[in-house]
Amino acid sequence: MPKIRAEKKSRVHGQIQQGIHFKKEFGQHILKNPLVIQGIVDKAAIRPTDTVLEIGPGTGNMTMKMVDKCKKIVACEVDVRMVAELQKRIQGTPAASKVQFIVGDVLKTDLPFFDICVANMPYQISSPFVFKLLLHRPFFRCAVLMFQREFAQRLVAKPGDKLYCRLSVNTQLLATVDHLMKVGKNNFKPPPQVESSVVRIEPKVPPPPINFQEWDGLVRVVFVRKNKTLSAGFRSSAVMDMLEKNYKVHCSVNSIPVPPDMDVKEKVLEILTESGYAEKRARTLDVDDFLAILNAFNSAGFHFC
Repeated sequence: MPKIRAEKKSRVHGQIQQGIHFKKEFGQHILKNPLVIQGIVDKAAIRPTDTVLEIGPGTGNMTMKMVDKCKKIVACEVDVRMVAELQKRIQGTPAASKVQFIVGDVLKTDLPFFDICVANMPYQISSPFVFKLLLHRPFFRCAVLMFQREFAQRLVAKPGDKLYCRLSVNTQLLATVDHLMKVGKNNFKPPPQVESSVVRIEPKVPPPPINFQEWDGLVRVVFVRKNKTLSAGFRSSAVMDMLEKNYKVHCSVNSIPVPPDMDVKEKVLEILTESGYAEKRARTLDVDDFLAILNAFNSAGFHFC
């Protein structure tokens, strides 16, 4: 009787599979379909000389498919129980010498050198991890990552698409992103509440020679109201105050006198009009458009960070 009560208590917080209690707070959904796992590994095109970074290896289903194809796997796992499970799985096999573990939160961990990243991502860290990955140096060759379906669709969305957003623009500035496959929820144990997709991310080398923080500041401003014209979006007092403050800092640093009668609102609308973007809407603009807008503002001494 005590054993039955203990098992029921565990099931309140997660699923029990082969003695493992999956924790929802870690977003643990183990990919169990070997055909899907093989498809992801094949899409990664791993070379014998590659170091593979695997995020969230769980019980090692994907790890075991990759280990014979590469030089080394660096497995980053936050759950020490999963680390122990995978260590038991590879103990006494040739894989044991090829798998290195990093135990901890990947968002708080300095990533090592790697050629390829492969991951069944915990969905709650998708966005911050993508940008941690894209800002990582030295450059890696590609990443093949599993995400919640809608998040993946946002990554690949094009101007005019319903899901086109700040995430789409920022990612596509730094990388080429392709949708590879859809993965149904029943391919996982326990099944998540949403459908999933696998994408391939390939960094642009070299990256555009811009300050990414400033770029993101511009994109953040225009996507607050992505369906309104840029001239309407820039009229908010918060945006005007930020641009005026940054302009005065720019002038001070560069010993440029600020005209006493300068009207910031008028100047901003003038920049948008002369660059041809005053009546454009954020949802229709691509990366090149945003680069042109940022250049127009910077040339006039206005900055977004």
